[in-house]
Amino acid sequence: MNPPTTPPTAADVADAAHRLHGMAHRTPVLRSSTADALLGAQLFFKCENLQRTGSFKFRGAFNTLAQLGDEQRQRGVLAFSAGNHAQAIALSARLLDMPAVIVMPEDAPATKMAATREYGAQVVTYNRYTENREAISRRIAEERGLTLVPPFDHPHVIAGQGTAARELFEDVPDLDWLFVCVGGGGLLAGSLLAAQELAPRCRVVGVEPASGNDGQQSLRAGRIVRIDTPHTIADGAQTQALGELTFPIIRDHAEDIVAVSDEELMQALRFFAERMKIVVEPTGALAYAGAVAHAGADEGKKLLHGERVGILISGGNVDLPRYARFLSALPD
Repeated sequence: MNPPTTPPTAADVADAAHRLHGMAHRTPVLRSSTADALLGAQLFFKCENLQRTGSFKFRGAFNTLAQLGDEQRQRGVLAFSAGNHAQAIALSARLLDMPAVIVMPEDAPATKMAATREYGAQVVTYNRYTENREAISRRIAEERGLTLVPPFDHPHVIAGQGTAARELFEDVPDLDWLFVCVGGGGLLAGSLLAAQELAPRCRVVGVEPASGNDGQQSLRAGRIVRIDTPHTIADGAQTQALGELTFPIIRDHAEDIVAVSDEELMQALRFFAERMKIVVEPTGALAYAGAVAHAGADEGKKLLHGERVGILISGGNVDLPRYARFLSALPD
């Protein structure tokens, strides 16, 4: 069954917030005087690394599965994901008592693959550099009669993801900026919808890995630009293109999309570990790394000086040996 194609609205994000009440954690907003001093701004970190399954993805997954009909629930769902969407669908399916099949790259972080299986889902692996995950997923879904839930290009998924930013806007009024990681654009699109209702003056900026800046290219070109699967430590942002639903929202409402290097991501990971005492995965560190880069982007002009800046930490699922390598890769 193909997903619905009607674009989501700010009202859909509000409805998703009601649907998720009592199911998703209302994650904390943390502060850091070190980060404030570095950027000359007030930073507010929305910690979705402390969400159920360790990322914001639970929001969109549960919001989508909760709206399926009885026959769809009985047959089950299928998703393709590098890890966070996989875990989110697996747990949501278990909570709603339906079977789930997840198509994952064979080189996905071991902790993400293990958690997906532990939540009760069947995992089917593929080679992300030589095989097409969407084609594999469509074939399995058709053969088994499963409902396909894509990781970002679905109105219910986008609306669910937007509830993270909605909570931040409720908890911290009058934000001037919000930085959000970008893979396929579901979190950024949902955040933009939330901003329309609760923070229309807030400038929302997406952040991508430099080697996978298809969103940035798309925004500049005014059309969806597709790239090869990027090589980056931000495994949750190894997408090839924005979605047909996410792109128009981003094109019409985002302030900008900026790109950061893997070295900048590792510096952000170290900051979170040393200064804020929290574990953040590389994709989850994109927003903060982007804010740091953006603060001095205009020939040294402090764009964020004196501003109230939201940072959406998207997730914290990372293999510990890999995480240790990231932290030790930079000189002291």
